[in-house]
Formats: sequence, structure tokens, C-alpha cells
Amino acid sequence: MQESRPSRTALRVALRRAAHQLYDSPVIFPDPIAVPILEQYTEELHKTATKLHKPFSVALRAFLVARSRYAEDTLATAVSNGITQYVLLGAGLDTFAYRNPYPHLHVFEVDHPATQQWKCDLLHQTSIPIPQNLTYAPVDFETQSLPQQLHAAGFDSKAPTLFAWLGVVPYLTLPAFRSTLAFIASCAPGSGVVFDYGLPRHALPFFEQLAHDSLAARVQLAGEPLQLFFTPTEVAAELHAFHHLEDLGRQEINARYFPRHADSPSAKRTAPLAIRGTAGHLISAWRR
Repeated sequence: MQESRPSRTALRVALRRAAHQLYDSPVIFPDPIAVPILEQYTEELHKTATKLHKPFSVALRAFLVARSRYAEDTLATAVSNGITQYVLLGAGLDTFAYRNPYPHLHVFEVDHPATQQWKCDLLHQTSIPIPQNLTYAPVDFETQSLPQQLHAAGFDSKAPTLFAWLGVVPYLTLPAFRSTLAFIASCAPGSGVVFDYGLPRHALPFFEQLAHDSLAARVQLAGEPLQLFFTPTEVAAELHAFHHLEDLGRQEINARYFPRHADSPSAKRTAPLAIRGTAGHLISAWRR
């Protein structure tokens, strides 16, 4: 993300979550705020809709909504096991905090100050109220410490916490990834993390390499270049301080969230959702 500008990739992700509410059936990630928060981006949402049938667009949208669903499914289990804090790292336009069904769950949204201010402006313009159990923790990762900024915002390191790190890891350097993991591993017993990661280009089939190159070029133009990729073996090694790892690839994600979509005749105006490529993975892990 370019300095002092909100994230364009955050907007693109939000547009696809909103398109899912309007054009896919069945909806596997219901989000009643996804469309209202984008009121001033109606034209861009319509443009997104014109690409709904394209295979790459369908597969990307499927991964994005499955990613959000997986994080919130993981959170539901974590809350039942005593989690009291939920930290969204790189929150973007995520709407969980504004439809949070858990009264005793404290949500922290961490993001660059420019992106966070943009989000607050959108919430104000669309009259979406900010709940009392939400705290914003603006962090400029170039100049500020994540632990310091979180603690300054009231984060309790002694309380079990789930960290959601969606759509962020591929944009990080390896040292930044490792320092954040180390911080999460230092939190209270019972804490966990859920994130997505991508396979390196060399591990992909030929046509997926072309799709990788196309996506990389687009986000590069947006000022947010892709940098970090892992194989499942490599990411498991990075998570040595955690246990109960669950790593979902294409087959596991489709089996869990899109088991009938490939043959469903009930789609409204778009091709049925399913993960088609092998690049994207979802993972969760818990502090030892």
C-alpha cells in the first residue's frame, strides 16, 4: 500500500464479498453489511458484476468468501473454548465487528492509519454504528511496533486471543511474517491464528503460473506487490511454536464449503462457486 492512501486491494476484496451477496446462490458467507458499506462504490460493484462468469473471477471470489467463512467458523469454535479477544490484522473493510454476535468478545482492528480512516469515513457515510466492543489500533508497520500499538489500544496479552490475518501474508517480507508470528506465539495459552498463504510460482501448474503472473502484475500496479509464498512443508516449519495445525487446500476447501456448487442449477446469474486452482491455502494453528 502506498503511504497515506487506503488499500486498493482491500476495496477489491470487499467488492467481491459484496458481489457474493448479490449474485451467488447459495451464499456460503452471509454478510448483511458487505453491500451497504460500499454505497459510494456502486459503480465499481456493477463493474465487478460484469466479470462474474469469468473462471478466474469465480475462483478468486470463491477463495475470498471461503477465507472469511473459515476465519469466522474458527472464531465460533474459539469463543466456545474461552477466547475473549479477536484481532483482525490488516482488517481492511472486514465487517465482522459490526455484526459481532458475541457480546463479551472484544474485537481489535489493526490496519494502516490511512486505510482505517477511509473505513471509518465509509461507516459514517452509511450510518453503520461502531460497537462498544470494537477498538481500532492504527499501525504504520514501517515506523511502529504491532505489540506496542495493540497494547496502547488496550489489548490484554494475558487473555486468550484469536488473530485473523487474511489477505496479508503474501504482501509481507519474511522477517515481518516471522516477527508477527513470534508476537502471536507469545500471547496467552489458548491463543491462535488463522491466515491464508499462497504456493510459490514454481510449485504451480503452467496455467496457474500465468494466473499468478496476472494477479501479481495487477497488485504491483496498485502499489502492493506480492512478496511471500510457502509450500505446506515450509509454512508448517514456520509454525513450530504452534500445534493443532489445519491446512486446507483446494480439495479440502471445496469439500467443506462448495460440495454441491459445481453441479448446482440454482445459481442466480453467475457460474457456481468452487476453488479451481491449487495456489491458495487456509491454515489455523494454536499456541502451545
